[in-house]
This record gives sequence, structure tokens and C-alpha cells, in this order.
Amino acid sequence: MKFKDALLSVLIIEVGIALLAVINYGTSLESLQAVTRFSGRASLAIFSLIFLFQNHRHVNVKTILSDQYFLVFAIAHGIHLVQLLTYVYLSGNELIPVRLAGGFLAYALIFIMPYAQQLSEKNRISVRAFSTLTLIYLYYVWFIFFMSYLPRVRGTLAHVGGSYSEFVVLLAWVSLMLGIKLQTLLMSKVKFKR
Repeated sequence: MKFKDALLSVLIIEVGIALLAVINYGTSLESLQAVTRFSGRASLAIFSLIFLFQNHRHVNVKTILSDQYFLVFAIAHGIHLVQLLTYVYLSGNELIPVRLAGGFLAYALIFIMPYAQQLSEKNRISVRAFSTLTLIYLYYVWFIFFMSYLPRVRGTLAHVGGSYSEFVVLLAWVSLMLGIKLQTLLMSKVKFKR
């Protein structure tokens, strides 16, 4: 997919989410919360493709999301960040310092990766440095998604929209992603040793 097509797809999805939220909740704070929640789900879907198919032997994430797949995710999750900050500000919810610090680091990695990918393609950083950064990025952002849904399933995060069954499914998916990734890595090492 070309980058322009991927970007257009992201924007159409985000506008669709906003329209559905307004249709269902009007122009209320609850509508903004729904927009934020489902925008996060869209970001998770994009990240899932990167996490599962980045450097995959049979499926190329570049074919699915574009050559600039880190940028596609950064834009989608940047939109989610704006929505999240707007919701937190308007709702008056308190921020939890540990979650804030963890999220800040994740967003820093998310916004650095498109630039790092560009540097790697121009041979301005080594393959090893880019691979290390990619590894940190993939597993840290995965961990942040995991920690987004775990407290929701446990019922320890107040003022979140959505249902318990929704949270269970999302936590199960994020956990399954790691299982799939680890199995793929193990299978490739077994094949490599043969």
C-alpha cells in the first residue's frame, strides 16, 4: 500500500469513529470518551500488524501498511493522543504519575521510530542500532498496550468507558499477540538451525 493510501485510510477511520460517537452520544463528554477509546482500538490494530509482521518471513508489513509503517502508526496514535489529552483535560480526571511516565516514554519511541526508519534507509544509523531500537520499541509499546487493558480487566482503573467483556477480549488479544510473536521467533530459530 502507498503511504498516501494508508494515511487516507487512517483519517477515514478516525472520522468514521468520530461520526459514530456523535450519532450515538451527541456532542457530549461521553462522545469524546468513546472517540478516544475507539481511536485507541484502531491504533492497536495498526500496531498489531507492525508487531506481528515486522521482519516476518512470509507477510510483509510494508505491503499491508506502506513502506513508512512506523509513520502510519505514529500519525494514528498521535491523533489518539490529542483526543486523550482533550478528554483528560475536559473531564478533570487526575493523571497517575507512573502511567504518565510510562506513556510518555512510549509516545517518545512512537514518534522517534519514523525518523529512525528514515535514517536507517539512508544508512545513517547502523542496521544493528536500528534493530535494537526496533526491538525496544516493539516490546515496550506492546507492554504499554498490555498495561492499558490489565487494570481495566482487574477493575482498578476508574472513569474508563467500555465494558468488562470488551476489556477481556482486548487483553486476550494483546496477550495472544505476544504468544504469536514468540512462537514465530522460535520457529524461525529452529528452521535456521536446520
